[in-house]
Amino acid sequence: MHPREGLVDFGGEGQPIVLLHGLMGRATTWWRVARWLTAYGHVVGLDARGHGRARRDGPWSTEDFVADVAELVTGLGEGPAVVIGHSMGGLHAWVLAATHPELVRAVVVEDMAPDQRGRTVETWRGYFESWPVPFTCLAHVREFFGSTGDYFAECVEERADGYHLIADLEDLYEIAAEWGRRDYWSFVDKVRCPLLVVEAGDTAMPAGQQAELAGRVPGGRHVVIPGAGHVVHDDAPQEYRGAVEAFLSEVLAR
Repeated sequence: MHPREGLVDFGGEGQPIVLLHGLMGRATTWWRVARWLTAYGHVVGLDARGHGRARRDGPWSTEDFVADVAELVTGLGEGPAVVIGHSMGGLHAWVLAATHPELVRAVVVEDMAPDQRGRTVETWRGYFESWPVPFTCLAHVREFFGSTGDYFAECVEERADGYHLIADLEDLYEIAAEWGRRDYWSFVDKVRCPLLVVEAGDTAMPAGQQAELAGRVPGGRHVVIPGAGHVVHDDAPQEYRGAVEAFLSEVLAR
């Protein structure tokens, strides 16, 4: 996949800042965050393969997704990037930092754990398949998903009969299934750039792992946002912004 197929340029100049979305998302789910991030550099988002505009087939391994991000950062030609990732995107961000350290200046991970072995997608399949698809309109999407309605409104597309999730559920199940088979601590232990972990207060990730993730990286930082769900940057936008801006202000001053 050529990553520029799924590139969204949010604007700004200088330091490259790359935004990586979570499973079933797309780059535009970062819109509100990207607006204030442009004060810190040139902000771009990438639709991961199988998502958004990057509607290509697999393979779906973590290394394949990371190779797409590496190609994007290299192609920008603006130097090492600050890589900010939510959930799946957070995993891809720290694996990129571990495998391509010359491309990454700093990493922000939002609510993702390195070891979810034993978890299966079957626990989620019933929920996903219970969605009233097709949704009648975007207002229907927002009503159904409640506090994450704006996020999911970015993740659907209109077809002849209504609104459908852009990504294919079977592809998403395959992507997530890998996380239940392997752990990613070996990559964490190779990260040497500044790292911030933003954990949701109401996280569904295995307890203690996000604090350990930060603790294993020299100078790594870990913050918990009380009351926030998995999409912290939507659930608690001001608290998320405060944590990230404090981190960036220090990192970019070096």
